[in-house]
Amino acid sequence: MRSSKPNILFIMADQMTANALPLYGNQKVIAPHLQSLANDGVVFEHCYCNLPMCGPSRASLHTGRLPFSLGMYDNASEFHADVPTLAHYLRGMGYRMEMSGKMHFVGPDQLHGYDIRHTTEIYPANFAWTVDWGQGREFRPTNLTMAPIIESGSCIRSLQMDYDDEVEYYGKQALYDLARKPGNDPFMLTVSFTSPHSPFVIGQEYWDLYHHDDIELPAVPEIPLDEKDHLSRNLHYCQARHLFTVTDEHRRNARHAYYGMISYIDRKVGALLETLKQTGLADNTIVVFTSDHGEMMGERGMWFKQHFFDWAARVPFIVSWPGQWQGGRRISATTSLLDLMPTLLEAAAERPFDDLVDPLDGQSLVPALAGKPAGLRDLAISEFAADGSTGPSRMVRQGAWKLMYLEGVDSLLYNLEDDPLELDNRYDDPQCSAIVQDLEAVLFDGWDPQLWYDKIRQNQLRRLKIHSVTGGDPTYVYKIRPDDDQRYIRNAGAADTKARARLPYVAPAKPDKKPE
Repeated sequence: MRSSKPNILFIMADQMTANALPLYGNQKVIAPHLQSLANDGVVFEHCYCNLPMCGPSRASLHTGRLPFSLGMYDNASEFHADVPTLAHYLRGMGYRMEMSGKMHFVGPDQLHGYDIRHTTEIYPANFAWTVDWGQGREFRPTNLTMAPIIESGSCIRSLQMDYDDEVEYYGKQALYDLARKPGNDPFMLTVSFTSPHSPFVIGQEYWDLYHHDDIELPAVPEIPLDEKDHLSRNLHYCQARHLFTVTDEHRRNARHAYYGMISYIDRKVGALLETLKQTGLADNTIVVFTSDHGEMMGERGMWFKQHFFDWAARVPFIVSWPGQWQGGRRISATTSLLDLMPTLLEAAAERPFDDLVDPLDGQSLVPALAGKPAGLRDLAISEFAADGSTGPSRMVRQGAWKLMYLEGVDSLLYNLEDDPLELDNRYDDPQCSAIVQDLEAVLFDGWDPQLWYDKIRQNQLRRLKIHSVTGGDPTYVYKIRPDDDQRYIRNAGAADTKARARLPYVAPAKPDKKPE
């Protein structure tokens, strides 16, 4: 007989913005399985990632701690092995911990408490992608340009489809194996896909789900360069938007493919949920679905993540436990991915969990899931020091208000109830002075920008030195097959590797302008 403790199926997408899903209001996207999960579960309407970049966000949700406190600044920051994670704590309660798919752990520890991983990583696990603030507080372009936007479209096969089909297969197989495993130990299975991460390329079957002319263009057009905030200007150059011409047809192609990629992941979510039912595990399994960050999708002329605007920082967050937490509910209080760990620990312990080595920055959502949302803090904090940055930034959302501190150069304040497109910066509005004061008290509490600048810059220099000497050896790649260190993306640029893997091959887009 199985344990009374709930099993946990944790499903992640990559770069899936809440704004693109029908359960958050976008009726263009076809995602019936996610909608069904939402109908049976609880939807958190305003959940934010804690750093809009893959690696730091994932480390943060696994520890319930803010990224900077972990030394997580960019996609080449080492996730240190001496930090207890959700996996460690659940293993201590008798859980079997398994993972299929991407987690973007950097460094020699590629498990962080999991018993086993069923697939290799898709991205580098070394210091290859370290950010360099070496030009002082000036921007530094990266290899993530507008080329993937211009190349968006349909395909026979892509590198991401190769990876995600493998992740789905091993995720389903893990459920079959866990269901017939002798004994009564509960389990947590993490299944983490790489789609709908850029480049926006998807198989014809999913492309054909959508009528191209019905794909809407961004609601907010390109913001003129001299009107952009400091971080948006940095990203404009970092992503080489000044060197490429992106047309409305490119934007529509990118959105079309992105929506198709969401439908592709939605079908995989449906397959996992069906496997839960087939194996008799569904009634005693908590299912969580989320993403590590969002995607700007051309809004404001911006792409990818790397900012605190809602398209980049707000993520889907759905939690379901049949028979325990009433489904079909929506919770409007602001939450963040920091809340995942304390929530699952309390659910597994069947009481408030107090056996923590370090204090957590997140809060348990169990009371809200059980029907008592009044006690939620209604707060999210997000940080940034990754690609496109030239210094540390921070964001606080509380209630309807969102405050962004952007490297000490610009500050932005938006009321998201009145201004969901984030166009009316109220920071200098005298009527908002008390709100600014209150939010800045939260934002700067224990957070000194200059101290973080100095600490992060020194950390960059150490990693850059190591990588320049070793060339990325050892790679730290988690190997299942003997040649896994040669598969997917290792030291090479992600955009180049993904472009070469596309069938049929599409020649990379080249800049059509000279640098300004």
